[in-house]
Amino acid sequence: MTHRETSEEQDAIASLRCFIDAGSYAPGDRLPSEREMIAKVGLRRITLRKALDALEREGAIWRHVGKGTFVAQPSNTDSVGVIAMLKQKMTPVRMVQARLCIEPSLAREAAIHASREAIARINFAKDSAKAAANWADYEAQDDAFHRAVAEASDNTLLLLLFDQLNHVRRAVADNEVVRGSNRPPCEHSSFAEHESVAQAIEARDPAAAQNAMRAHIGSVSERLFGQD
Repeated sequence: MTHRETSEEQDAIASLRCFIDAGSYAPGDRLPSEREMIAKVGLRRITLRKALDALEREGAIWRHVGKGTFVAQPSNTDSVGVIAMLKQKMTPVRMVQARLCIEPSLAREAAIHASREAIARINFAKDSAKAAANWADYEAQDDAFHRAVAEASDNTLLLLLFDQLNHVRRAVADNEVVRGSNRPPCEHSSFAEHESVAQAIEARDPAAAQNAMRAHIGSVSERLFGQD
């Protein structure tokens, strides 16, 4: 299930794209602060952040806590073709295997390098996922949790690899998951699994963080696809 933008969000995304194009920002350039963009683009803070989230999901920008928002390589026919090719060749099981190669290691690095601010972002996303009123909100916060862990590794290259992996994951998993309820149940296993990952990172326990993330991804695979 993917987030569906409202007309206001779609207008904001278009305005933000125009702002980036008009400013002749090249890949790797840092965008102005949110305060500056609010003034220049004329958007409310919450609307701007949703537009930034959408562009980040598309791979048009990437963000690093404490450093800012940066322009990524522009989307082009080649990248679209690569995603389409991967969608045909990758299965959910293969996607899980790729995640198991990367995300547990990111959790391990996060336990070593995470700042207090990064840990706060992990906990905020974890709690927001648990409080989600529907599956779309849960999935957005689940994405935010996993990206917060990747950010906490404090390694720009690893974060870029995670973003590429996540972009392909969305393409591969699209329409694969069928939900039997309107929102995650209170006993949804990911809540406790997220808690275990977050606690291990906050405790500065690299091995426990790595194992907790591996167990979480395996559990998600088993629950959604019947694979481990």
